[in-house]
Amino acid sequence: MKDKILKKIRMLCDDLKAMASSEFAKPQKETTREQAKATCKKPHMVAYQIVGQQMEHVLPLFKGLDSDLHRSGIKANFKAYVSLTVLVTIIAMLAVLTAVPCLLFFTLGIPFLPAVLFGAGGSLFTFAFSIIAFYFYPIYRADKLRRELEDELPFTTGYMAILTGAGVSPERVFYSLSNLSVPLAISTEARDVIRNVSLFGQDIISALEEASKQTPSERLRELLEGFISTIHSGSSSTAYLREKSKQYMKLKRISLKKFSDTLSILSEFYVTILLTGPLVLMIMLATMAMLDGGSLGILSPDLLLNLLTYVGIPLGAIMFLIILDAVTPKW
Repeated sequence: MKDKILKKIRMLCDDLKAMASSEFAKPQKETTREQAKATCKKPHMVAYQIVGQQMEHVLPLFKGLDSDLHRSGIKANFKAYVSLTVLVTIIAMLAVLTAVPCLLFFTLGIPFLPAVLFGAGGSLFTFAFSIIAFYFYPIYRADKLRRELEDELPFTTGYMAILTGAGVSPERVFYSLSNLSVPLAISTEARDVIRNVSLFGQDIISALEEASKQTPSERLRELLEGFISTIHSGSSSTAYLREKSKQYMKLKRISLKKFSDTLSILSEFYVTILLTGPLVLMIMLATMAMLDGGSLGILSPDLLLNLLTYVGIPLGAIMFLIILDAVTPKW
């Protein structure tokens, strides 16, 4: 009798173990994989886990970056972003310090000491370039977001005026902006407002005040503060938004007129610097190479021609595209 009872207890324990292994082990593995994938998708989290504890003395050097990081829309903590900056800079410096001397010594036959000096110089240049790139990337993102928001404001205010004229509440107005079928920059700002209201329990006025503090656009900040004032005073939000839409449309026309003038100037620069100038230099260098002309130190005409063709012109074109993207309105 005791043996049968013990057998039943063992069978029951085995069944429970099987159920636990089938129902809980698999989700734990999937959860671990999902966490690993999430960690891999966010390099700033990995950097923070590696070097985050040693960043206390480095953070004051990036003091002005915190506000730009918030206004840029980059979803990363300030300390985690600085950790990513430091980690990527160290890895890039070590890679250049190792790769450049090996390449110069084993491939080009340059003596070991000059090759090491070239590697040290390259690593210092990599350090400066990496720090500057990480420092100015949030500033560039914030400026790009500002331009996109201000380009959309004439249409955004008109859309908001239509909704408020139909009796839609401010919460539903921003909910509608956050779910537009066409992806706009204002949709991200509206999602933050709806998140603060729905998840964090803020009222619409507090959420709009926080959004006005974090936005990089002065015009959008002015619009939100005026919208908050109309809610406080109980005046007509529709009339306010319609007036703002007319005002922003006039500013839009002025900015497009300025852009057409700027574009004509940029086209002249492009023709002069990237078309006519390189063509004249290429003809001159090709003639010097055929006539076995003199060289500028270690730079022969053939080397100068290759540098101009494969380095100078592509870099100039990239810089021109960056400048053109910075001044071109999105709408």
